[in-house]
Amino acid sequence: MKALEKYKTILFLTFLAICVLASLYFVTHNQGLYDRPIAEVTSSKIVETTDMEDITGNKDKVYIQELKAVLKNGKHKGETILLSNKYSMSGANDQRYKPGNELFVTIDDHQKGSKLTGNIDDVKRDLYLMIITWAFILFLLIVGKKQGLFSLITLAVNALILSYALDAYLNSQNISLLLACSVGVILFTLISLLMVNGFNEKTYAAVVATLICTFMTLLISYVVIRFTAGNGLRYEEMQYLTRPYQMVFMAGILVGCLGAVMDVAITLSSSIFGLFEKNPDISTEALRKSGFDIGKDIMGTMTNILFFVYISGGIPMLILYFKNASPLGFTLSMNLSLEMTRALTGGIGIVLAIPIGIYTAIYFVNRKRVTS
Repeated sequence: MKALEKYKTILFLTFLAICVLASLYFVTHNQGLYDRPIAEVTSSKIVETTDMEDITGNKDKVYIQELKAVLKNGKHKGETILLSNKYSMSGANDQRYKPGNELFVTIDDHQKGSKLTGNIDDVKRDLYLMIITWAFILFLLIVGKKQGLFSLITLAVNALILSYALDAYLNSQNISLLLACSVGVILFTLISLLMVNGFNEKTYAAVVATLICTFMTLLISYVVIRFTAGNGLRYEEMQYLTRPYQMVFMAGILVGCLGAVMDVAITLSSSIFGLFEKNPDISTEALRKSGFDIGKDIMGTMTNILFFVYISGGIPMLILYFKNASPLGFTLSMNLSLEMTRALTGGIGIVLAIPIGIYTAIYFVNRKRVTS
């Protein structure tokens, strides 16, 4: 039996290694599949450097870089093209290119002389994305093993569901985004918990607690925003939307707090069922006390995680505003009002998930006692 398991492991690792190598080979030789010209940089030279300083005293350097590159596809495949790149030391809206970089380019229609010239449109990043993706998959499989594999499957399925829900909303004026996301949240919860943790009372308790807490959090957020008329929320970053941005924000709150609530619910459910399985005679009061002790331990860390996750997205804009001498209050309100609201509502969901998750798990434990 052990020999068979070892053989299966070796076979799986071999298959995985082949997949990794094949995918990396593919993304480094797939230039012919693109319609846009792709050029690989062979040499670079800085031809001009300019010192700059704005009215607030921010200093920067701007460089002009001349590049030689070889076209990898199209009718000019194999020919050399000359490119010019302007970038700054800060790299705020640009970047420096080095030999080996592959770039999407536009070839000049009216060429002067025998050498091709053109402009840089973008960087071909599929190799780096593939490396990061495989690193994530391998770490997940190494640590999680079978459950890690199921987690990958659920992640892919959930991504497809979210994509379908957003596509249905965008292609129909009659579908509410909040309704589409609510259906998606129910499916996310069922698929994620049932596939990873199996069909059992522990999972059922986590599913029920997750859905109750998530929709209660949405209701509380809706009531608060409704009665305060959204005062203090700065929707400027969402003004470009052609759909009601308040509804988009509420849908984001719904989906955003789901992950934290689900994590708390399954942690508490697993802990309470673990205590019951080790000691079937344990009292309900002991389960309740242990559940709240565990909940208190994870409450602080989970709320901090939510805070850092949401706030981290605003750090680049905070730096930009501060560097341009914007007042502190204006900078924070402009960039963090929505993120702080998301973090606070997620924190409410986490706090609600503790008592609801505990009592839901205890209910299923007591039901199992009666049936066993």
